[in-house]
Amino acid sequence: MQVAVVTFDGFNELDSFIASALINRCRGDGLEAFITTPTPVITSMNGVEVSGQRPMEFVAEADAVLIGSGVKTRDVVADDRLISALRLDPARQLIGAQCSGALVLARLGLLDGMPACTDVKSRPFVEACDITVLDTPFHAEGNIATAGGCLASQYLATWVMTRLVGEDSARGVLDYVAPVGENQETVERALRAVRSGEAALH
Repeated sequence: MQVAVVTFDGFNELDSFIASALINRCRGDGLEAFITTPTPVITSMNGVEVSGQRPMEFVAEADAVLIGSGVKTRDVVADDRLISALRLDPARQLIGAQCSGALVLARLGLLDGMPACTDVKSRPFVEACDITVLDTPFHAEGNIATAGGCLASQYLATWVMTRLVGEDSARGVLDYVAPVGENQETVERALRAVRSGEAALH
């Protein structure tokens, strides 16, 4: 199973790298994440240059697609070429967005009728799309999820791991990366965020 971590120029390192690093700890379970970019090399909001692992066409075959945020997301949603490259299928794929990535899901029509999570700076732009923004870090309905706040990327990763390879695998990954002495607290916080985010409207 493969995950496309969609990463645009001006990206937030915390979004793309945390999600991909956590998911890639499930390689033994057959789950692998790839930084997926529109050009061979992209530059983060802090000037870090990264070579993409997969081209944008990869999103069509991935089992899950996570769309990160960045300082140029509004430029992305205004770019018909970039948006048309995101050929997503919510009936088959898990699709998640981090912070301003919610604007991309909104542009694609994937948030119609559902609220979303995003960061403080992106909130007015998401609300301008007639989407209700929740004061929670994670929300999911069916195969669509959003997360708000940079470190909530761990919740998107937990959602993907839980859905694709099971809670035990997710627990193992979270336990390994947790700050020493905070293992149980870290694991339970992430799982609780995902569970409550999925159950919010049920």
